[in-house]
Amino acid sequence: MSPEFEQLVAQFEQFQSKMKRVDDRFANIADMQGELSRLEAVATSPDRSVTVVAGPGGSVKDIRLTDAALKQRPDALAQALMSTLHEAVAESARKQAGIVDTHMGDDLQLTEQVLETQAEVLGTSVEDLRARMADAAPAPRPVTEERQDDYSERSFLRPADPEQNPPSPPASPSGSAGDDFLKKLFDEDDR
Repeated sequence: MSPEFEQLVAQFEQFQSKMKRVDDRFANIADMQGELSRLEAVATSPDRSVTVVAGPGGSVKDIRLTDAALKQRPDALAQALMSTLHEAVAESARKQAGIVDTHMGDDLQLTEQVLETQAEVLGTSVEDLRARMADAAPAPRPVTEERQDDYSERSFLRPADPEQNPPSPPASPSGSAGDDFLKKLFDEDDR
């Protein structure tokens, strides 16, 4: 076999390996979509008279008012509703970003982008928003030892170790990988 052909076969196998990593990464998309669809963020006004529940995409799922809320002046109630609504929607966006980062890897740094934008818009600090996220965060997933053939915990956007090249396919006793490839190809055609 010519060295050029062997190089092409090795490149093809490397491409297949990368596609496997992408397939493995996207295999848990359904889990991520399920988590996103069940997402809820609850915000309550400081006086506890207004509660807003926001869902995915900032959709408003519920607004609850206490008797104390109904005794407020209309403009005070409107302000309490709007500020509580904004807080619930902002919390929903932070939770969504966290879910996406958890499933897709933090290469996108989506949570950081959301925190920076919200800090600017809401007139608060990123640290304050991060503290709110930590208070509302569910228990972290248990850390499991990564298997060498399991790519689901690795990023597909960049290699796990940029210095490491993928291993070459093992040499077969009958010749090169290209020879094996052609033999298998022709054996299948003869059937």
